[in-house]
Amino acid sequence: MKKRRFGSHLPGVSVSHHKETANIPIIPMPTPKKVIIPMIQQIGAECQPLVKKGDHVLVGQTIGDTEQRISAPIHASVSGTVTAVQEFVTTQNVVTYAVHIESDGLQELDPSVQPPQVDSLESFITAVRRSGLVGLGGAGFPSHAKLNPKTLDSLHTLVVNAAECEPYITADNRAMVEYTKHLFQAIETVMQYLELDQAFIGVERNKPEAIALLRKRETDKIKVKVLPTRYPQGGEKVMIYEITGQVIQEGKLPGDYGVLVMNVSSLAFLGQFLETGMPLVNKWLTVAGSAIAIPKNVLVPLGTIYRDIIDFCGGYSAEPGEIFMGGPMMGISVFNDNFPVLKNNNAIIALAKEDVYTPKESPCINCGKCIQACPLRLMPCMFDRAGQVGDVDTLRTLKINLCMECGCCAYVCPADRQLVLANKLGKKLLREAQQKGK
Repeated sequence: MKKRRFGSHLPGVSVSHHKETANIPIIPMPTPKKVIIPMIQQIGAECQPLVKKGDHVLVGQTIGDTEQRISAPIHASVSGTVTAVQEFVTTQNVVTYAVHIESDGLQELDPSVQPPQVDSLESFITAVRRSGLVGLGGAGFPSHAKLNPKTLDSLHTLVVNAAECEPYITADNRAMVEYTKHLFQAIETVMQYLELDQAFIGVERNKPEAIALLRKRETDKIKVKVLPTRYPQGGEKVMIYEITGQVIQEGKLPGDYGVLVMNVSSLAFLGQFLETGMPLVNKWLTVAGSAIAIPKNVLVPLGTIYRDIIDFCGGYSAEPGEIFMGGPMMGISVFNDNFPVLKNNNAIIALAKEDVYTPKESPCINCGKCIQACPLRLMPCMFDRAGQVGDVDTLRTLKINLCMECGCCAYVCPADRQLVLANKLGKKLLREAQQKGK
């Protein structure tokens, strides 16, 4: 995405919204002919395939799981025949297995798909794990583990992250508009079993329809907090500070401050699961960008191939120069459009070739714009210099591990320094040094 220069004393950046799909309802896509479902779709342990080639599977059937706590089961999104269980390389270059299913078009449900019986914290956590839910905002942390942390007794506030500050993406916005009832049911359930005192829904000002619907359901304990429209408002630490005024220190988690943060789409899905028992087999996401003929918000079975979804949206209107899983600021560039939709995939953004460029770096001019733009007031230019010479002491002193890789620094840099990449490499240097005990 082309950069827009700006001058401001406020942290973060003002990006072009491109929220053209904000008023387009979520449209179910016809069942694809095949799906590819990888066994890593979350932070944590890899799932082991529970099916083999030739097996017949049903919608909602568990096809991958592990006994590891930080993981979540994976379910079949279509009914049909397993055609292969073979190696798959993720966007992070991790090799796992993927289950290939040829759909029979019937979408027959597994008998296990029943509304869960929830009457205690233990049964609630068990139900959440059974749903296969992970953070749908991008991180992919297993939700049953998030809802049962070591700091559980000290939690008092739920923060619902509904900022959706990335350009183009409107999937969370549509969830608030179309699944308002399920969202509030899930919030109330989480508050009940975790015994929380209050909840805040943090939503950017550029979502007036969602804000109006949310405010109709406000209670004394569940409040809507309208936030400035500024990237990266949806960053966890930024969101917590905007709503509670608390600063999450290096090495600390929100739970250490009594705060639980959940994505709005995660909660909307959870409300649906508690009502129907259908695990996470479908994903609503935004398909947009200058290379997409008809941008839409769509509901697709997990494992659907990008190309099939893009064809459903009219195909390409221009030769794509870049295809992102997620937004153009923090999303991951995929190799091609043969990649499958994953649980934490909230958008497919395809930008036309003329809208994508790789700038040539020039030396830092010490302007300080990267420091002004950083939402955490870090010093990206100093990270860059320290990383080049392997100065891990400076990287540690300047707290590089606080960087959330939002891209604000690179977005405003007049020298076109690849600062996000530099920060990632700096973190790697620091990790390696710590592992060596230095």
